[in-house]
Amino acid sequence: MNIAEAKEYIKNTVSIYLKKDEFGDYKIPVVRQRPIFLIGAPGIGKTAIMEQVAGELGIALVSYSMTHHTRQSALGLPFIKEKEYGGVKYDVSEYTMSEIISSVYETMDESGIKEGILFLDEINCVSETLAPSMLQFLQYKVFGRHAVPEGWVIVTAGNPVEYNKSVREFDVVTLDRLKVLSVDADYPAWKKYAVEKGIHQAVQNFLDANKDMFYMCETTADGKAYVTARGWEDLSDILYLYEEDGLKVGENLVGQYLKNDRVVREFTAFYDLYNKYKQIYRLENLLTGEYSDEMINKAKAAGVDEKLSIVGLLSGKVMEEMKEVQTEAEYIKEIFPALKNIKESGDPVSDIKAQIEARDTIITTKKKAGTLTSAEKRKHKKIRKFYTEILNAVSGENSAPSEVIGKVYNGKVSELKESTEKVKEKLHNGFEFLSSTFGDESNEMLVFVTKLTLGEKSAAFLRNFGSADYDKYNSLLMVSDRKEALRDEILKVL
Repeated sequence: MNIAEAKEYIKNTVSIYLKKDEFGDYKIPVVRQRPIFLIGAPGIGKTAIMEQVAGELGIALVSYSMTHHTRQSALGLPFIKEKEYGGVKYDVSEYTMSEIISSVYETMDESGIKEGILFLDEINCVSETLAPSMLQFLQYKVFGRHAVPEGWVIVTAGNPVEYNKSVREFDVVTLDRLKVLSVDADYPAWKKYAVEKGIHQAVQNFLDANKDMFYMCETTADGKAYVTARGWEDLSDILYLYEEDGLKVGENLVGQYLKNDRVVREFTAFYDLYNKYKQIYRLENLLTGEYSDEMINKAKAAGVDEKLSIVGLLSGKVMEEMKEVQTEAEYIKEIFPALKNIKESGDPVSDIKAQIEARDTIITTKKKAGTLTSAEKRKHKKIRKFYTEILNAVSGENSAPSEVIGKVYNGKVSELKESTEKVKEKLHNGFEFLSSTFGDESNEMLVFVTKLTLGEKSAAFLRNFGSADYDKYNSLLMVSDRKEALRDEILKVL
């Protein structure tokens, strides 16, 4: 299965394991809750999906890599305790609590969340001294004499033996106690993630045209050469920052993230072309409708790769702006009920301060629970900032607090409407350019419309704010009706 299917399976399994009966007991006893063993090549996103699953289910996450653990750190340190049996006193060995188990309890205490996922990575690379104890752990959720708290589901992960010389293959007895999920590096699944995450358009365009370079692991004369999904995502992040500071991107930088000389050379050359196209076609001019017949003719005469780069540049930029507007709209919608109550309350200042504290609490709780994503953190900080602006306005004006709150809120709504119209105008100009250049039913138009349809935030923007141009071409090309089929089809076109 691919990583998206694995995420869905894990989420469903965790949900089932945490179901309770009318007495509050878990319907599936702990001893029957088979841990999941996620096995797949390195860098395909195994750890990332655990954060997503825990966040979506509202539970905690404790992650550990087993490669550095010894028997003592995992099971606890021995100490001598005096006990009495049959009237005779004996010195017996007991063990302190496992570092892993204690981390689970600490997370519960600090976050206040009592259910979660204990994620143990590289579990098939444990030391020889620890290996015998793993069988007991996988079946009974016990390290030494200390059990994993009820309500905590065990998920493990590891790499196949061909990727790691330290891997110990599990025997049948061990495997019989696990739910084994074999995960492959699958570009179409990652592509959807890339669109939603905002992976750099140069990376997306390059992989659209070179799917065989998405994931590679081969042995060369110089050793292992590899490219992973993690490498592409990390490269995307650094490209944005280099561009922000106007720094040059070369093979030395790309080679820090993609460990294959051929891929490094080809991507760097592609990235140079990508920037060249950005300058030639002046993206902002295209989206503001300021382009000449000469520009249209140049695009018409371009090669396939250049045409797709143009579409990628256009879709990437307009989808980025659609995402910003849609996200802002979601923030404003979320705070509306609270603001309505604050306007009607007798002590609006205290209520606004309570809302600010509530956002701080959410950030702190999720951080301690191990499930605070960068997107969530930004969301709560943005909303906190908005409440702070309202608090400052209420404190600084003599008008009635309800009037001040309404004024600030309406100002935000007006700004949103203005931003929405600007984005819709850019979207219109993008459609106009593609129609004039390539035609209404061209592959380029199909790619553009499909990207808008498959992007989570862009699709939400179109649902909420509408676009006559999108509706026209979506109907003409029947993109929404063929959404799932086009997901595969479009990757063949690209």
